[in-house]
Amino acid sequence: MSETQKKHRQSAAGPEGATQPADRGAETTPRDPILNYIVENPEAFAENIAKMLAHANDALTAYVAPRMEGEAKAEYTDEINEWMRTLSRVGHYWLADPVRSIEAQARLANDWMELYAHAVRRLSGEPAPPVVEPDPSDKRFKDADWTTIQFFDFLKQAYLITTRWAEKLVDDTDDLDEHTKQKAAFYVRQLSAALSPSNFVLTNPELLRETASQSGENLAKGMKMLAEDMARGHGDLRVRQTDPEKFAIGKNMALSPGKVIAQNEICQVIQYAAQTPDVAKEPILIIPPWINKFYILDLNPEKSLIKWLCDHGHTVFVCSWVNPDERHRDKDFTHYMREGVLFSVDTALKAADTDRVDVVGYCVGGTLLAMTIAFMHRNGDNRINTATFLTAQVDFTHAGDLKLFVDKDQLAALERKMQAKGYLEGAAMAQAFNMLRANDLVWPYVVNNYIRGKDPFPFDLLYWNSDSTRMPAANHAYYLRNFYLENRFAKGELEVDGLKLSPHDIIVPVFNVATKEDHIAPAKSVFMGNKMFGGEARFVLTGSGHIAGIVNPPAKNKYQVWLDGDDRGSLEDWIKSAQEVPGSWWPIWHKWLGEHRSGERVSAREPGGSHFKPLEDAPGSYVRQRY
Repeated sequence: MSETQKKHRQSAAGPEGATQPADRGAETTPRDPILNYIVENPEAFAENIAKMLAHANDALTAYVAPRMEGEAKAEYTDEINEWMRTLSRVGHYWLADPVRSIEAQARLANDWMELYAHAVRRLSGEPAPPVVEPDPSDKRFKDADWTTIQFFDFLKQAYLITTRWAEKLVDDTDDLDEHTKQKAAFYVRQLSAALSPSNFVLTNPELLRETASQSGENLAKGMKMLAEDMARGHGDLRVRQTDPEKFAIGKNMALSPGKVIAQNEICQVIQYAAQTPDVAKEPILIIPPWINKFYILDLNPEKSLIKWLCDHGHTVFVCSWVNPDERHRDKDFTHYMREGVLFSVDTALKAADTDRVDVVGYCVGGTLLAMTIAFMHRNGDNRINTATFLTAQVDFTHAGDLKLFVDKDQLAALERKMQAKGYLEGAAMAQAFNMLRANDLVWPYVVNNYIRGKDPFPFDLLYWNSDSTRMPAANHAYYLRNFYLENRFAKGELEVDGLKLSPHDIIVPVFNVATKEDHIAPAKSVFMGNKMFGGEARFVLTGSGHIAGIVNPPAKNKYQVWLDGDDRGSLEDWIKSAQEVPGSWWPIWHKWLGEHRSGERVSAREPGGSHFKPLEDAPGSYVRQRY
């Protein structure tokens, strides 16, 4: 044991390590918090550091080997160039004018001087309120030692001062167009998130205490996990957000009974088994996004929208998209419309032996569905009874942070990248979504896995989130160019088979669900699109975000729903005038469907009916495809 450790122990225990009797009424000497940061077993610490270095070599090998063998390629050149080009425009604005540059530097220097004065007052024992404090919702600095130990308090405040100064530089850059300014702000946020002192052992009190108490074992375990995840990604880091060994499709996920009754090279059509003696005449067909897999709507029996619908007397069909490869490179939005949505409509109506269907589109599946309904209307096809859109956009004017990744230069670079393989890897889209909330979906898992050395908590939603799918090159390019970049559908300029389509062509009754905290399909965007439909359109707002706000079973009694606001003004005006109801939107939708149906009931249907021979059990083989 070192002399320093002995002195600390003696100061905590009394002379020569003696403890004071508890019954003498003397106050117990408080434990010196510095003791929490001292490694008590230096030999074990040295061994674990050696293990950590060995695993670091494994991680480096896992990164380099696929590149040496040509399996993986460096694909970040375009992204780095975009970052540099965007941020250099901010730098040029401030450096071009010496007065402006000096003023900006003076603001930062003044804040740092205040922090220095604050530190001096604390050292001298004077009261010293903080110069800056983290946002109350920021979970990174919740540990008490970020405040009580001056070293960590100084680091925290220095980080907050500097990052907020950098963000303000972007806000005050006057010669940038709005899109470039949003990109610059996004890039600065990513850099700020990455450089947070909470992400490093020596600057995070929690991590430092854990490393000391475990003699570095956490670092050895964490580096081993890093090597495994690098190997699993074939040279690219695939950060685990949950334990993948705890979940399996068809075993503890996607359990609703049903059959695949038809398929083509784009999708499988699943019909679920009825759970009531009779059912509504009009079946429900769900068009999920192809960016993720459909079983988000059938995670488990407690969370399953599909099961809930079957239990409440509906016949449910789902379009399960293929996880594409190079064979699908030329399949664009119109192919997904014809071979996906229209094929599924034909199949569902034939299997249900009826003439009208209620359709549901989730996220980008809803955008595709909207285009398809408009196309059907222009062709005199009236087989759609009602349309329900879940966090789906038809107008992309206010499409949120995802628009940051879409401009002419970035789209051209992405199209070049996709042409090499014929598709975009699912991990690329998953990474983009995660980066929108890096402080929640990236860095906490990096810290937990690779520094704390802890296995991530088993969570079905995060397993689904990591089960990403590819996007065919033609389809993804069509979507980004025609919707995100040029907003052709909202403008009435999207042309299919010589017909110009717009949301106004959707004249069937619409139930339109947005979520209040959605960062993918912002509520404002969905609300503005709701005004463009050509018929009755009921806008509904739910609490939470893109997934949790939709996958919200009534039994959980979580969140809330806003209904029946005045839609003549802004979203904010609508919310002020809306009725707030606790709980889930599912029963409200169920009631709405009943009001827009014939009211006729038929005997429970067998999957496939008399027209289709089931091909396999639900959830089918397409949803199980992983690359």
